[in-house]
Amino acid sequence: MKVVDVQGTPNPEALKFVLDGQIVESGARSFEDPASGQKDALAAAVFGAGEVSSVFYMDRFVSVTKEPEANWEDLRPKVIQAIETAAPPALEEKQTAPHATADGHEETLTKIHKVIDEMVCPALAGDGGGLEVLDYSNFVLTVHYQGACGSCPSATMGTLYAIQNLLQKLVDQRIQVVSG
Repeated sequence: MKVVDVQGTPNPEALKFVLDGQIVESGARSFEDPASGQKDALAAAVFGAGEVSSVFYMDRFVSVTKEPEANWEDLRPKVIQAIETAAPPALEEKQTAPHATADGHEETLTKIHKVIDEMVCPALAGDGGGLEVLDYSNFVLTVHYQGACGSCPSATMGTLYAIQNLLQKLVDQRIQVVSG
């Protein structure tokens, strides 16, 4: 794999490394510290480049968030080398959606996932990030930002509010979205 482009993200601590080929068939992989990435060849290599606080990848890109004190000028070539030399991880099955809770919201949860998959995740991926649904019960959707979005100041309020508005408009006006 070769890195063909490096793009800034709204998060000043993160860069998006675009590859010349697909590294996963579906889904995303998110590692929020070096320990969580030990069993993943690509994540372990990127963390091994030094001063990396998180690694997120899907489709054809890898988002890397650096430690606040790190300098991209020094770290960027090390991350590129790590990405290009690491063997792509084995393809895994797409993560399954969380099970609906006992309050009977299976149909609502299906609609929520459809909106998130078709409208929210592509926008977040454009900025090097992703979103995982953690839970849905009593009209409260708990989400977790991944990749560049995970530590981005605008993700915690701006996009969270936008996602809530979108889901209220397209699915159910009672939905509240919180970060977990």
